[in-house]
Amino acid sequence: MTYILNIETSTKNCSVSIAQDGVTIICNEIAEEGYSHAERLHVFIEKSLKEAAISYADLSAVAVSQGPGSYTGLRIGVSAAKGLCYALGIPLLAVDTLKVLASQVKVPSGYIVPMLDARRMEVYSAVFDSDVNNVRETLAEIITEDSFENYNEKMYFVGDCADKCKSVLAKPNFLFLEEIKYPSAKEMCVLSFEKFKNNETVDVAYFEPFYLKDFMITTSKK
Repeated sequence: MTYILNIETSTKNCSVSIAQDGVTIICNEIAEEGYSHAERLHVFIEKSLKEAAISYADLSAVAVSQGPGSYTGLRIGVSAAKGLCYALGIPLLAVDTLKVLASQVKVPSGYIVPMLDARRMEVYSAVFDSDVNNVRETLAEIITEDSFENYNEKMYFVGDCADKCKSVLAKPNFLFLEEIKYPSAKEMCVLSFEKFKNNETVDVAYFEPFYLKDFMITTSKK
């Protein structure tokens, strides 16, 4: 029996799940404007373990959403995951955040484009086929009317960028699934179990989140 704790904190959604052999058995999450990850994450971990009726000692691995996404959110999630793996002596698994987001989409054909906000008209994005295989690398890109112009198939856009992008990305084959805004630890379960079975672990001491671009510090206007 393989139990994996999955942690997703790359956006406003603070999400924790427990998977048994790749199947989600428990998920606790909340999306808040205030990014309450530091207060919520360990509470959700304890709650999830209790609801799954297992202990830390039963865990086979911890998986964390690696980014891209919120710098602070990623740091909180990765720090928690690394601390647990070090204390328990179990492997750390890193799962691509945009693939986690794309995995919420179930379509027979076309392409899935997960996008996460990266300030102004810039987004973190990738392109996946309908089987959630990556067909274009992850980029930090500025969205214009010419973005994705080479794709004529249906393009399903998900993430927290619909409000700022749908007026620019207006081609008839561009469809925004606005109900899918944030990645969730629910969709991490299958992905993390595959990595566990294939022994695709990362170094607990040296692993860093996939930030994709430098952290920007803003100056207070007060």
